[in-house]
Amino acid sequence: MPTITTPNTGLKICYDEAGDRANETILLIMGLGVQLTHWPDEFIEALVERGYHVVRFDNRDIGLSEKMGEAKPPHFAWQLLASRIGWKPRVPYKLAEMAADAAGLLDALEIDKAHAVGASMGGMIGQLLAINHRDKLHSLTSVMSTTGNPKAPRAEKEAMRALTSKPASLDEDVLVEHGLMIARAIGSPGFPRDEQRARERTRANVQRSVYPMGLPRQLAAIIDDGDRRKRLAGVTTPTLVLHGEDDPLVKVGAGEDTAKAIPGARLVTIPGWGHDFPLQLVERIADEIAGHASGVSAKVSVAAQ
Repeated sequence: MPTITTPNTGLKICYDEAGDRANETILLIMGLGVQLTHWPDEFIEALVERGYHVVRFDNRDIGLSEKMGEAKPPHFAWQLLASRIGWKPRVPYKLAEMAADAAGLLDALEIDKAHAVGASMGGMIGQLLAINHRDKLHSLTSVMSTTGNPKAPRAEKEAMRALTSKPASLDEDVLVEHGLMIARAIGSPGFPRDEQRARERTRANVQRSVYPMGLPRQLAAIIDDGDRRKRLAGVTTPTLVLHGEDDPLVKVGAGEDTAKAIPGARLVTIPGWGHDFPLQLVERIADEIAGHASGVSAKVSVAAQ
C-alpha cells in the first residue's frame, strides 16, 4: 500500500483507495490501536458498488503509517484520575492532531471534500474534523463512538479489561490469540463470527504490522481530548450516528449522547450489534452511510440551483 506525506502535519500516512476517483469520496477512519485492514474488504466493496470512491488509512502510530518515536504516555489510570479533577498531564500528541492528519491526507490526495466515516476513536477524530476542518467535509458518520462525556455509560469491565490487556509476548501465535480474545470480548452477540475467517484476518493483521507503543499513546490522546459536547454544539456538518444496541465497549447510551450533542444529527441503532463490523451487517451499514451521504449531496445540489 502507498504512503503519502501530509502537507500540514508532515507525517507519512499509509492509505488505500478503491473505486472511481471521479466519484465523491468516503474517508474511513479506524479506531484505537487497529489498522486500516480492520475495515472489511466486503464493506469497501459495498461502498464502491454504491458509487463512491473510498479511502482508508492507518492513523499515526499504527500499521504502516509513521510512528511517533519513543515518547511515553502518562499511565492510563493516573491520566484518567487527573482528567477527572481537571488536570491534564502532557501527552505525546493530541487527538486534534490526528484529525489534522486526516485533513492533510485529503489535501495530499487532492480531494477537496469527503464524507467522513469514523469508527470508535475514528468517530472521535471525525467529530474533530467537523469541529476544526468543516470545510473538508460533505458529511459525517460517527460509528460506535462517544462525545467524551464523563457521565456516558461506562464500558463493561470485561470489554475494557480485554482492550487494555497486554499480550504475554510478541510471538505471532500469542498475538493472534490475544487479538481473537479482544474480538470475542467486544464483538456482536447477535451476529456470530466465522472463527476460521477471524483467525486468518487476525494473523494477516499481525503479519502486516505490530507496534505495541501506538495504542497507549492513542489512548492518552483520547483521554486528553476530554468532553467534546460544547464543541460539538457548533457543528454544522450533516451527521449520522450509527451504534450497536449491544456494544459492550462503547455503550449505546454514548451514541445517543453523540446524536443529542450534534445539532440535527440522526441516530440509527441496530439490535445485536457490538463493537465490530460483522459481515451480516455490511450491506445494512453501507446502505445507511451511502443513504446519508447521497441525501446530503442531493440537498447541496438543489440548493445550488
